[in-house]
Amino acid sequence: MTLSLGVIGLGRMAQLILRSLLEAEKFKYEEVIGIVGQSRSIKTAAEYFSNDFLIVDAKNAKAEKVWDLPVKLLAVKPQQLEQIKENCSTSINSESGQKPLLISILAGVKLDRLQALFPSHACVRAVPNTPALVGAGLTGLAWGDEVSIEQQRLVMEFFKPISKVYELPEDQLDAFLALTSSGPAYVALVSEALADGAVAAGLPRHLSNALTHATVEGTIRLLKEKKLHPGQLKDMVASPAGTTIRALRHLEQEGVRSALIEAVVLAASRSKELS
Repeated sequence: MTLSLGVIGLGRMAQLILRSLLEAEKFKYEEVIGIVGQSRSIKTAAEYFSNDFLIVDAKNAKAEKVWDLPVKLLAVKPQQLEQIKENCSTSINSESGQKPLLISILAGVKLDRLQALFPSHACVRAVPNTPALVGAGLTGLAWGDEVSIEQQRLVMEFFKPISKVYELPEDQLDAFLALTSSGPAYVALVSEALADGAVAAGLPRHLSNALTHATVEGTIRLLKEKKLHPGQLKDMVASPAGTTIRALRHLEQEGVRSALIEAVVLAASRSKELS
């Protein structure tokens, strides 16, 4: 059996994507080669998988095999991108008539830069987020010009087991990233603050944390299942001269809503700067 998938960089997201593909038998273990930056990372990466497959460091001569494979997942850190040099023996698959596929999950690295660095490939830009680690992720996809319909279907299979997938124009991916990739950090910060508030009001820490998680989960479920606008739910909870409206008034005075809006806008701007 020959190799058919190369994974360049085996961090947490790449491990998750690869394991879901292997468990679904989209690829077999013996068809995969993984490339890590240093030899000491091989053991750590291998521990995540139930079976062994070929993992080598970037300096190993076997790492060059990756460039002759029809599909690559590029998952290195953005600052490592310039260290990776394309080395293809052929640019067009003689059977399918299409270029080999390169799927990048690098934040902020645009398609035109990917295409310039990897001219022998049809490139896809993917933006997954961390809730994919529990099968509740969101992934935005932007297609390069030379990606075939068949390759698009394959890319969908990479991400659908772990996330909902959205096909977007590339100029919308910065906003997508700012909301979905950075968003879990905003939610975590708000959740932590709410739990701290409950502790300050007299609840024990373990109970405050548990109640905060349950409140966030229940609120999201209510919004989705009843198809409520967030403003509708807020008005349902806030009774005249009650506890909730007093708290909401304070949040408005402190600019919490504006701060969250600006956080998303600033993250989107930073993504554009990085690209």
